[in-house]
Amino acid sequence: ILTTPLNAKILQKPIDAFKNLNPGLEIDIQIFDFPCVQLGLPQGCENADFFTSNNDDGNEMELKFFFSTRFLKEQLEKLLETTRPDCLIADMFFPWATEVAGKFNVPRLVFHGTGYFSLSTGHCIRVHKPQNRVASSCEQFVIPELPGNILITEEQIIDGDGESEMGKFMTEVRESEVKSSGVVVNSFYELEPDYADFYKSSVQKR
Repeated sequence: ILTTPLNAKILQKPIDAFKNLNPGLEIDIQIFDFPCVQLGLPQGCENADFFTSNNDDGNEMELKFFFSTRFLKEQLEKLLETTRPDCLIADMFFPWATEVAGKFNVPRLVFHGTGYFSLSTGHCIRVHKPQNRVASSCEQFVIPELPGNILITEEQIIDGDGESEMGKFMTEVRESEVKSSGVVVNSFYELEPDYADFYKSSVQKR
């Protein structure tokens, strides 16, 4: 597991518990340096939990945090060059990881912390843009193609503005995913079978 100092402390306890239950399996932490303050972030800003809904600058800081993770790029390059792992699983918010992994011919898998429903919904909205066919931002519409006859409003779309800084970043994330070797989704088939099937057949076919 590749992570930063603060996250390493959070992960250590569950890792120790896992190793006690599975003594035959190896799992370790490699700590990367992430100097928050030098990167223009508050002390301790090493994961998304730092941002709260009560923070007026939360969205701006979140985007700055995502951009700051590029500081990890050189450290990852050195690690992949010396270890040459079978694959690299990196969160979707690290789009630069695809390029780094490709440099050393290491397959990169994109990890999505959300489930199939969320991923499928975002895909259908980007492709069909149904929000452009309603009279107001608070008018409900059915998401085209998506199973379940799901209703939503334009106000509920998170990254609907592709020209915003966050919208441009999400475009970079999706382009990186297209170039990757596949995805790992934080879900399981029995939880959302209709959306798992839809995602695999219509969205991500790898």
